[in-house]
Amino acid sequence: MREIIDIVFRLYEVIVVIRVILSWVQIESRHPAIQLVYNLTEPLMRPIRNLLPTEKIGIDFSPLIVLFLLELLKNVLI
Repeated sequence: MREIIDIVFRLYEVIVVIRVILSWVQIESRHPAIQLVYNLTEPLMRPIRNLLPTEKIGIDFSPLIVLFLLELLKNVLI
């Protein structure tokens, strides 16, 4: 069971990193793979983004916070 939890969390962490990379480059956002990445990550990032004043600082820290929280949760579960 530990291995499955670890694999699921690592996979999601990779998806979050892919989302960060996609935000740095100009890629057609209508591609199904890109929409899948956004659909998988947005439910966790949106609430964090709503709590942080990203407009004032100009940097979106939500991916970093999501990765940190995922690591915490994984450690609690394992």
